[in-house]
Amino acid sequence: MIVFRDPSEVPADFGPSVVAIGKFDGVHAGHRAVIDRARIDASDGARVVAVTFDRNPLSILRPEKCPPDVIGPHQKLELLERAGVDATLLLTFDEELAVIPADEFVLAVLVEALQARTVLVGRDFRFGAGGAGGPDLLVRMGAEHGFRVDVVDDVRAVHADRRVSSTWIREALSAGDVATAARLLGRAPSVWGEVVHGLKRGRELGYPTANLSPDLEGFVPADGVYAGWLVDVDGARRISYPAAISVGTNPTFDDVHARQVEAYVIDETGLDLYGHHVEVRFVERVREMTAFDGIDALLVQMADDVERARAILR
Repeated sequence: MIVFRDPSEVPADFGPSVVAIGKFDGVHAGHRAVIDRARIDASDGARVVAVTFDRNPLSILRPEKCPPDVIGPHQKLELLERAGVDATLLLTFDEELAVIPADEFVLAVLVEALQARTVLVGRDFRFGAGGAGGPDLLVRMGAEHGFRVDVVDDVRAVHADRRVSSTWIREALSAGDVATAARLLGRAPSVWGEVVHGLKRGRELGYPTANLSPDLEGFVPADGVYAGWLVDVDGARRISYPAAISVGTNPTFDDVHARQVEAYVIDETGLDLYGHHVEVRFVERVREMTAFDGIDALLVQMADDVERARAILR
């Protein structure tokens, strides 16, 4: 997938294109419905392009109202590529972009840079200074500049009769309900980051863990122990390892003051992942985080956690 970070980077002969616009936070089932429609519209040879942002616009416009991201920019680009997008225009949302009038955005990005033939958006999509732009403006400008607008209806979850949204996914992850989050995302929820050195307490206890850097990407689920996968994304090919994953501050020892994600790779010894970038995927919650009365009790529980994780991942 081609990645552009400014409309000026798009070659003059790039188009025509079918463009899907949105925040795409999570690239969940609703977002993929928009992308799938774009792929159908582009089946005669046009390029499928996603136009999105490197952060939630609320982080600039109303930071006090901005929720945490479900995924970070690296994850977003990878997931858009998996969804079948040919190119992504990842715009830096800053004060300068925030004040561009909606009609100027349409001309600069959709008409001039991408030569859009079809533009797809969700029904509630807003853009441009003050959120003045929306589907109605796109339809009017499309009639003038030669592109069609396709407004894609919400995707609703049959089991709950609720709109699939990033908000719902955050709610599920905050409750440790990674199974519901996975249904909404169409994949296991995950975080991505670099493996760094920790206190090495897991190694001392016989369960060496890969600790992720605090500046990881992705929404970290509720504190607890999870069954999942650690995917080493560095190197020529990706390698997935079954893992028991701990999220929290390790209350038994009371010397970890920030939440951390650490993964014990099951049945692997001597694995050196320091400095590697990994993806940690959460499959099922094994238990909540608990403070134990001493190391012996903790070791018994850790052994049980690993066996339960192993059984889940078979």
